[in-house]
Order: sequence, then structure tokens, then C-alpha cells
Amino acid sequence: METFNHKLNVYFETWMGPRDQRVRGWLLLDNYPPTFALTVMYLLIVWMGPKYMKHRQPYSCRGLLVLYNLGLTLLSFYMFYELVTAVWYGGYNFYCQDTHSAQDVDNKIINVLWWYYFSKLIEFMDTFFFILRKNNHQITFLHIYHHASMLNIWWFVMNWVPCGHSYFGASLNSFVHVVMYSYYGLSAIPAMRPYLWWKKYITQFQLIQFFLTMSQTIFAVIWPCGFPDGWLYFQIGYMVTLIFLFSNFYMQSTLPVSIFPEPHVSGVHVPSVYVPTSMVL
Repeated sequence: METFNHKLNVYFETWMGPRDQRVRGWLLLDNYPPTFALTVMYLLIVWMGPKYMKHRQPYSCRGLLVLYNLGLTLLSFYMFYELVTAVWYGGYNFYCQDTHSAQDVDNKIINVLWWYYFSKLIEFMDTFFFILRKNNHQITFLHIYHHASMLNIWWFVMNWVPCGHSYFGASLNSFVHVVMYSYYGLSAIPAMRPYLWWKKYITQFQLIQFFLTMSQTIFAVIWPCGFPDGWLYFQIGYMVTLIFLFSNFYMQSTLPVSIFPEPHVSGVHVPSVYVPTSMVL
């Protein structure tokens, strides 16, 4: 296995250039097969899980979901706060920032972005909860594509561009996750539900973050600073896929109820808002 990992790493470096040595030895980052294997396991559970639950009663998981959503709210807020304060006080350039500019700031960004990468593994639990609760209608192509791709993309980001311009999309996404996870955590408390006014804006927030991330990435193409162009073009392309998929969902969810009725599963109302990384309680 060590020989295979070495050959794979050599292939990646031949294709993408030398890896960033600042993350050498970090959990899950030295070799790609563990991340890939975890993704394959995730996809197998997505395929086999509903079959296993087909003739079984759904699990409530209510207590676990409260802890899960509120825990990820705190983690997302931590990442958002740390990234924003680091780039603000560290003097990062908004339009373009390379990966070797300010050592102390770069190291802080790398530490936070590792947690961002790891959070994508934690968020596999979103789908597992859907399976256990038999909310299979929520396991859409968009949901699976988003979850499976993000973990793998961020393994490569952490190994080649773990700071600099990479901070922006993660910052916005962390903020959106604060909004989403806080809603789904608080919605478990009946007395709080009338005050959770931001539910209807969640999908709009998601689309806004994709447009902002793509725009800020385009700035780095127009005003280059040494950040690798290949990564910028890849991010623009990936944002286009998310904008297309989320826009398609948003347009369908805003059509009249008579055309796309909102489903009810096991007595739980499922709102017309796509949340790829949060739970309906």
C-alpha cells in the first residue's frame, strides 16, 4: 500500500506540481486513498441504506439531531470568525492572495481550513440521518453530488493551495452553515419555531454565496497575484455546476403548490428549501 500511495502522490505532483509541505503529516492529508475510500463507503451507504430501512420503522433521532445541528452551528461559527479575523487583521488582499505571503496568517488559515475539510466528512451524517429517518426523497442527486465532491475537492485544496485565495469560499460557506444549522437546531424547540424567520431565505443565501465566490475568483483571474490559475478556473467551473443545480431546485420549489406539493414524511413537514448539509427535525 505504501508503494501505491507513493506512486499516486508522484502522479499527482507530476500533474499538479509540488504539494504544500506545511500540511505534511496532518490527519488524512498525506495520502488520497483514505479520503477516496471514505467517499466510496458513503456512496455505498447511500445505495444500501434505503434498502436496509425499507421494511423497518424510521428512527426519530431527535436528540441526536439537536446536538448534531447545534454542534455544527458552533463549528461553522468558529471557522467563519477565525477566517474573517485572520484575513482582516492579516492584511489579505480581497481581489487575489497567493499562498506564501504572511507566514503567521497563512498558518492560521491553514489550521482553520483543515477543520473545514474535516467538517465535510462530518457532514456525511446528514445523509445517514435521512436514511435512518426514511426521508429518502431528500437524498437527491444535488445532495449526493454536493457531499461527495466537497470532501474530495478539499483534500486537493489542502495539499496544494491550503491558504491564500482559498479562504473566501470557505468563509462564506461557513457563514451560510451557521444560518442553516442554527435554524434546524432551534426548530426542534417548539417555542422557538414562530421566531425562526430566516427559513425561507436559506436557498437564496446559498445561491448568493456561489455567485459571490465565483465573482471573487474571477477577480483573481483578472488581477493575478501568483495563486495558481488552474485552481481558479476549476473553482469557477464548480461554482457554475452548483449555481445550475441550486437554481433548478429553487425554481421548482417556488412553483405553485398544486404543481409541486410539499411532501410530508412520517408526520414531519418537509419545507421547500434545499439544505444539503442540515437536518429537518
